[in-house]
Amino acid sequence: MRDLLRAYFSRRTLVSLYNLFFTLSRNLLTSFPLSLIMPKSNDGDAVAESEALPLLDPSKPSSPISFPIKSLQDLKSRSYFDSFHFQFNRSTVPLRRNLPNRPRVLVCHDMKGGYVDDKWVQGCENDAGYAIWHWYLMDVFVYFSHSLVTIPPPCWTNTAHRHGVKVLGTFITEWDEGKATCKEMLDTKESAQMYAERLAELATSLGFDGWLINIENEIDEEQIPNMKEFVSHLTKVLHLSTPEALVIWYDSVTVCGDLEWQDQLNEKNKPFFDLCDGIFMNYTWKEGYPKLSAEVAGDRKYDVYMGIDVFGRGSFGGGQWTVNTALDLLKRNNVSAAIFAPGWVYETAQPPNFHTAQNKWWSLVEKSWGIVQTYPQVLPFYSDFNQGFSYHVSLEGRQLSDAPWYNISCQSLQPLLEFKEDNTDIIQVNIDAREASYNGGGNIVFKGRLEGDVYFTARLFKPLLPISSSPITISYSVKSEETSKLGLLLCFSSPSHETISILVAPEEPTPRLDHMFLKCLVTSEQTVSEWTVHETSLVMDGHTLTEISAFCYRPQNSTKTSEYVALLGHISIKDHHVQLLQQNLISSPPASSWVIEAHNIELLPGNSGSKILRVKLEWRQRNLEDSVSPVYNVYAENVKSTDVIRSRKVLEKPRSERVFLGVSHVPAYYVSELVVDSDVKGVSFVVQPCGVDGIWRKLDDSPNLLVDLDDLS
Repeated sequence: MRDLLRAYFSRRTLVSLYNLFFTLSRNLLTSFPLSLIMPKSNDGDAVAESEALPLLDPSKPSSPISFPIKSLQDLKSRSYFDSFHFQFNRSTVPLRRNLPNRPRVLVCHDMKGGYVDDKWVQGCENDAGYAIWHWYLMDVFVYFSHSLVTIPPPCWTNTAHRHGVKVLGTFITEWDEGKATCKEMLDTKESAQMYAERLAELATSLGFDGWLINIENEIDEEQIPNMKEFVSHLTKVLHLSTPEALVIWYDSVTVCGDLEWQDQLNEKNKPFFDLCDGIFMNYTWKEGYPKLSAEVAGDRKYDVYMGIDVFGRGSFGGGQWTVNTALDLLKRNNVSAAIFAPGWVYETAQPPNFHTAQNKWWSLVEKSWGIVQTYPQVLPFYSDFNQGFSYHVSLEGRQLSDAPWYNISCQSLQPLLEFKEDNTDIIQVNIDAREASYNGGGNIVFKGRLEGDVYFTARLFKPLLPISSSPITISYSVKSEETSKLGLLLCFSSPSHETISILVAPEEPTPRLDHMFLKCLVTSEQTVSEWTVHETSLVMDGHTLTEISAFCYRPQNSTKTSEYVALLGHISIKDHHVQLLQQNLISSPPASSWVIEAHNIELLPGNSGSKILRVKLEWRQRNLEDSVSPVYNVYAENVKSTDVIRSRKVLEKPRSERVFLGVSHVPAYYVSELVVDSDVKGVSFVVQPCGVDGIWRKLDDSPNLLVDLDDLS
């Protein structure tokens, strides 16, 4: 109910209504017995429902999930670290850049109370779950909910870090219970410091980058010094472990302890701003407030994030499809923007569909603010355009699964495709998860018509990638007819800042386009499961790669239909020397150099004589403290031969097909419901590592573990 009301009323109104309702209900409960107030149940439905949906016991094995911390006692006790789910909630993708010294874009994700489809760490089957793929338009991402300690699910941290975006959790107190929480937390200077240290420990241990502090309730004025100590100590401790961490204060409670949103930086909230890394201004500001706030902030004006509510609740410019009105004003005043609840597009089902509406809405941000992220910036570079959801999973063109799935951790570097509402281009360019994929579940689809010698280009990436003296290898996969050719147009900046373009393509287009590129490098070709993998090498010592575009054209003297259809499956760019080293790390150690262990094993009765296996798998390479692979595929294979069980060997030629179970971004995976037939003697689990360059280890050479089911009976 609270979330529904929030969609239509401002927080000022809600706070007054809530506290009035809370006071009335409390008085009512003390005046009348519960039997006169609460409805009676005529059947056992309520009991049955509560039993069917038990509360989570974090200490017991179950499908790994992300969840918030809801009480000061749980925060103080550090019970989160004893949870079965802790290991799975660690982000494994390091942040690749610092916060830039310019106006920034912060995006605060608030949807349905948080922890929806994204709470399932190993993914779920809802391919229609919410995702963001316009990371090149933001600098900071905040995961928001109304629980006391909102810990970002690792899927958001993994993909945001991959794109250079910082991720913050949220510490929030609100309503009258929030006031009581603050009273306890701020009881002494030492208690304020202790809770600050608990928050810093969570961020450091789980791999995200800091906290948004949102105190949406009054504070006793005598406790304001301890609140300042809490903010200051949290900032200091976080910076000690992670120098580029962020603590951002929300414009709500004032330095006098009053809940009065200021909508601008002034003497009532600046004391908190001075103790941390920035302030998120409430979103009901007036036209002149950004300029006034910038003047108060002085040389820290970029640390002032002016709020914009995309739902439009009292927000300057109205949010929604006019969000650019506020963004344009903030850009002119040289302050930062904080976009709240961009999931409005998803929650309100904007037409014609989520994918199109999402691209259209974010195009407003790009037109107003411009591109703020440039990637890739280091080699190796790999992208299969996976958006974190799809209808299948593929590996080198071969389909592993045809089941729908959602897992934002699987999102690869996203292309910077341009949105055109009234698109009259001869070729339409989009990502379509229903089409075939070379790896994962993504692609870029090019469809349209090309007549004669006409060609078409489309922006894919805007790198800032210095090239060393070592050769670089470029490869990409295409699925198309012979009449639809697809190349990559690479734009380099020379040491003297001259622009040089080189076309990498299966054959040189005719007539020769000297005005488009300096030369064409014809690729070698290899056919893999209906896909053609193109590859070539070049030396660009001292140059910087600044743009990657698709180049669509038709072969010489083609007289067939002008229809053009091509799927781009992946792009890979590698430094030749580093590539050899990386391949050695992934491929050279034999499977025997890995240790795989099975824990928390359960074998339960199933239907028709079958059984259900539950097991936690953990793995590592011997003599290596940390995992060397960022992602793993996990498979299972039923074993029916007792001879194999006795020898503890995996079948050389499987008698039954290996089943793809899922993907893990930590060296562990929980198998929650694996159904095995009554005649199955054991299950062989195979863990397939992948390198940062997108190269998967051969499945038959991957580490494995045989679990003997007879020992569990």
